[in-house]
Amino acid sequence: MKPETVLVFWFKELEEKQWFIKDEALDRHITERFADFHAAATTGELFNWRKTAHGRLAEIIVLDQFSRNMYRDQPQSFASDPMALVLAQEAVSLGLDRKLVTPQEQAFLYMPYMHSESEIIHEVAVDLFSQPGLEHNYEFELKHKKIIDRFGRYPHRNEILGRPSTPEEVAFLKEPGSSF
Repeated sequence: MKPETVLVFWFKELEEKQWFIKDEALDRHITERFADFHAAATTGELFNWRKTAHGRLAEIIVLDQFSRNMYRDQPQSFASDPMALVLAQEAVSLGLDRKLVTPQEQAFLYMPYMHSESEIIHEVAVDLFSQPGLEHNYEFELKHKKIIDRFGRYPHRNEILGRPSTPEEVAFLKEPGSSF
């Protein structure tokens, strides 16, 4: 298992539009191709990848993005979020985000911040995504933060996670564009 396998797949084999769309065939492909990577990442076995900025980015993509594809609409899709966030926080603390080549790479290193349900984490996320080259992601971060500031969580996850929704959340989820 090499981090380059993940990075080549994510940034070269996929088109950008595939990163955020619901596609059952892509979800199956990621599951078939990267299940071993995901199992190793969730048990901390990819620790050697963390020696480089790109290795750490690959591990974060496996934990943060592949989890969402492999376990779409299941609680496990969010189970690796805390580990991905800690890896991203360490990367930022060590300045590894500055060693990434493209804004897309930086955005995916920062993505665990955006996926967090913590208001404190989103305060940091706004700063991270406000960097030049990340304008599109910055707009999405502001939308995510607005939801977290209002509800303290993402209401669109409630059903998947077995959380009861408040009447305000139910009304919000009926609004166009309320879910990502």
